[in-house]
Amino acid sequence: MVEARTAKAWPAMALGMALLAALAIVAWPAHGEPVVDPGKAATKVAGGFAAQFPEGAAIYEKHCAACHDGGALRAPARIIIGNMTPAAIHASLVEGVMQMQGNALSDKQKIEVAQYLSGQVYADEAALPEPKFCAAEHRAFDVSRPPAFAGWGIDQQATHAVPVAQAGLGKADLPRLKVKWTFGFPGANRARSQPALGGGAIFVGSHNGQVYALDRETGCVRWVFKAGTEVRTGIVLSPWTKGDVRADPLVYFGDLRGNVYALHAFTGEPAWTIDADEHPAAVITAAPALYDGTLYVGVSSLEEASAAVPGYPCCTFRGSILALDAATGRQKWRKWMIDEPKPQAGGKFMGPAGMPVWAGLAVDPKRGHLLIATGGNYSGPATDHTDSIMALDLATGEIDWTFQAIAKDVWNVDCIMPDNDNCPENAGPDYNFGTGPVLARGKDGRDYVVDGQKEGSAYALDPDTGKLIWTRKIGRGSMIGGTHFGVAAVDGKLIVPISDAAPPMLKTDVPARPGVYALDIVTGEYLWQAPAPDPCEGRPLCLRGYSGAVTVTSELLFAGGDDGFVRIYDMADGKVLWEMDTVRDFDTVNDVPARGGAISGGAAPIVDSGQLIVSSGYGFASKLPGNALIVLEAE
Repeated sequence: MVEARTAKAWPAMALGMALLAALAIVAWPAHGEPVVDPGKAATKVAGGFAAQFPEGAAIYEKHCAACHDGGALRAPARIIIGNMTPAAIHASLVEGVMQMQGNALSDKQKIEVAQYLSGQVYADEAALPEPKFCAAEHRAFDVSRPPAFAGWGIDQQATHAVPVAQAGLGKADLPRLKVKWTFGFPGANRARSQPALGGGAIFVGSHNGQVYALDRETGCVRWVFKAGTEVRTGIVLSPWTKGDVRADPLVYFGDLRGNVYALHAFTGEPAWTIDADEHPAAVITAAPALYDGTLYVGVSSLEEASAAVPGYPCCTFRGSILALDAATGRQKWRKWMIDEPKPQAGGKFMGPAGMPVWAGLAVDPKRGHLLIATGGNYSGPATDHTDSIMALDLATGEIDWTFQAIAKDVWNVDCIMPDNDNCPENAGPDYNFGTGPVLARGKDGRDYVVDGQKEGSAYALDPDTGKLIWTRKIGRGSMIGGTHFGVAAVDGKLIVPISDAAPPMLKTDVPARPGVYALDIVTGEYLWQAPAPDPCEGRPLCLRGYSGAVTVTSELLFAGGDDGFVRIYDMADGKVLWEMDTVRDFDTVNDVPARGGAISGGAAPIVDSGQLIVSSGYGFASKLPGNALIVLEAE
């Protein structure tokens, strides 16, 4: 097993994604509308799980709170640590950079504090089965099978469209589509890293901080790399010439400690690792984009959640885009989204801050643009490029144009707390872009930049100027979508998934409209509408709708739902052709117990060479947990 170098002085098993607001503020009944419970939110954010794990709470208050609740430099706030697995917290105290502090505690005390912070019962990962490494006949990488996709967005333009011939699945195959094998991610309750495919392998990250190269035929493990903290980004695999026996491709990804990695794809050995941002809350959530020898990286953060911790000095993070030499990790340029924060309101808070880049990236080679989307401000004053789609010069990072969908969206998690000293005045609705832009072709032969927003609207822009061509209000919108993680485009159609799971921050007469919708890219008119089925009655944590990214061919739409179903739609009319409930236990090739859950986040179901690959389980924002990577084929 290959291990990562620790690039930051943080817990070695690292930061989990703390937030989003829905996780803190929403109590979901088994069926129907969510219920907002600010009192419960305050307990969760500020008090952890004291009633469930009182001994751990006492240990934390005595030994840990002074740094982690007090805004100490590089000490991640409790809300951030709280989304790690208990095994990850325990490991950081036993063998990570927190080992010195952990030496003052017995192992039982370390476990108690890990349970208190995570809200989960500790299970010793050492007791889990060892990885099942491949026998010789499945261990080698096949250089005759170069990468299936250019990156997370399938192609450079991030259309999430797979050619029909490459997909190898058509309507006639669907009745014979069956589970081929399932891999259970150990020590995990979510699966949100979209795999890369190449060399006869599936490359995928995990909640437990490990990145795997799995044999596509059997699911056995070719290699494992231990990053030490959750890898939620999609994996990007560099190209090689088919049959090149000297090929030495790299795999790229980021983690929730703000590190960016390059590994040798055929061995798992590190090529380079860089710290993308020194800010203690910096994370990498979007898959990098690889183009012409440069790796483009969006930098996001968890400081939006840290602001809810009493006494936290809000806020200092500023989003950025990094351009790195793909071979060495050397920085070519960095574009900050915000100037250096300064004291505001007589020193009461710092600002402006925020504007994370946590959505996917697209490349427009014809115009020399990197297309990105941005989040909101965490603290004021409001800046000009929040909640925006932007075109950056590929060579320099300079902004060529900006389309701002919503101005003055200044918000952080403290805004839903009873004692909300860090909440900005006139706080915004938190309707930033979590969905990356797409460069798509309309039936008129023209290019369009299209995207969807948490507010529930879809947009089409002129790729040369950023000028708005049309907008279509589809969903009601909310902090967790509206459209949340990904749209897709093919044959002049824009596919927009809608969640609408939580109550909107702003009053609106628009009803919730969970489902998937096809729009004409040229006009924005509906081509078809497919409201989401509702199998949720009696199923805890079940939500209608589609928050995750989707994949299309000219014939089929592959969509994973927050209800745990993966469905295949007819692209002609939006009719459901096939579905499978993943909320069940699976036998796994690695003997790790696995169960499916909500299919959400950036890990879209992907299709290639007759295989449908589904990451099932979200375990976040009150959605069904799970830890399954499911590979299906037509028998």
